[in-house]
Amino acid sequence: MFFKKNIESLSDLELIDLYKKKGDTHIVGILFKRYTGFVFAVCMKHLKDKQDSNDAVMQIFEKLFSDLKKHNIENFKPWLYRVARNHCLQIFRNDTKTISLDRDDKKNTLSFMENGDGFHLDNEDILEERVANLEMELCNLSHEQRTCVDLFYLKEKSYHEIAIETGYTLNQVKSYIQNGKRNLKIGLTRNET
Repeated sequence: MFFKKNIESLSDLELIDLYKKKGDTHIVGILFKRYTGFVFAVCMKHLKDKQDSNDAVMQIFEKLFSDLKKHNIENFKPWLYRVARNHCLQIFRNDTKTISLDRDDKKNTLSFMENGDGFHLDNEDILEERVANLEMELCNLSHEQRTCVDLFYLKEKSYHEIAIETGYTLNQVKSYIQNGKRNLKIGLTRNET
């Protein structure tokens, strides 16, 4: 019992490290308890259906058993957000392909399959390139801007919480976020041309 309480007090990254070492699925269960509501909210935002979102949450956490061992995770909650969002996008892709296939007659099915996969891969490549560009542009922001943007968008903290955590004034926090967002947009636009 003492060991269980002690494990539950560990940080996310400590739990992941322990899971990689021991392989105890109970550890992933602790992460599941901590983040079920968060993952469900992400899924509801994208899927707009309670049952589909519940199913997606279970599928995402089932995937964690293998994904946590494969990936080097530095910040769990933003990583989990991306995993959940990508899972929902994959559901949309699969649904879109199914709907398109159902509507096509047999003559057009072969054409769809030949062209559909190439288009999907191109979109995925573009998405990966954009994510890489975003990460690169985040590194180009000033320390203050990067910190405030990270806390606001990835860790979903309020202006007030960021001000307390960083020691910046409320006006500084707003300015760093606004300027950081503008600089990201400028950098990303420059990369796309």
